[in-house]
Amino acid sequence: MPECSVLDRLPSPDGHLRAVGSALRRLRSPDDPLTKVVLARSLVLGARGPIPSAALLHRLVANDPAGNGFCVDLTPAGAPHLGRTLVGSSPELLVRRSGREVSCFPLAGTAARVPDPEQDAAVAQSLTRSVKDLGEHAIVVEGLRKSLGALCEDLRAPSAPQLVRAPALWHLGTPVTGTLRSERTTALDLALALHPTAAVCGHPRAHARAAIAEIEGDRGFYAGAVGWCDAQGDGEWMVAIRCGEIAADRRSIRVFAGGGIVAQSDPQAELDETSAKFTPMLTALGATEHAPA
Repeated sequence: MPECSVLDRLPSPDGHLRAVGSALRRLRSPDDPLTKVVLARSLVLGARGPIPSAALLHRLVANDPAGNGFCVDLTPAGAPHLGRTLVGSSPELLVRRSGREVSCFPLAGTAARVPDPEQDAAVAQSLTRSVKDLGEHAIVVEGLRKSLGALCEDLRAPSAPQLVRAPALWHLGTPVTGTLRSERTTALDLALALHPTAAVCGHPRAHARAAIAEIEGDRGFYAGAVGWCDAQGDGEWMVAIRCGEIAADRRSIRVFAGGGIVAQSDPQAELDETSAKFTPMLTALGATEHAPA
């Protein structure tokens, strides 16, 4: 992997703090229906040589317990995506269909891990008791239940989320399962019905999408859905997070990270969360967000 270093921050850290502040003013207004919005930022890294997409994918999957890697040629999307490649390894299952059985595993609520085992365990337990993170997670699960309710029967989900361990992060996750009412409903139908979930967009969906467009702007393919569906309707779709877009000349890559903002959010904590979420991509690229002193 060629040496990589950060060339630009979109927006700057201060710009992201202002964006979160703008969202909080809406979220804390009694007259605004918005209850959650997901805001992202990105880093543009330059490389001393061509970035090999296959090697980057291999590094990401090797460090991902779920192994949900993806590498997508964006050329069919047309200009300005000609020659670009989306590479990532997602921790989040949007939806899986096998026969009539449906499963989802949304993640919402995150804490950065620390090297000391005792402190790391304390961080994990603190996440499970966080009113802010539990509330944010509940919004996501309830949204999924409502979307799946029209397509599935016998929906099942535990009453409380479980801890999900990743190399750099702790997440709150809830497995949601159900049985399709109709065998004609394909994995693609399910993905279209569910995406974007409150985990990557917000709630209510229409208000959150409008807020993202106004506050953040175009995020490209980040937080999209990536997956497959076969002739029988079975398939699996992931949320396109922990990813980066390699430029056509292969000598730069834009990596993304976002976080859910609710009324109880703290701007600095939200900025720190995005920094932690950059870690898998930056580690695979052999880079850091900040140059050493």
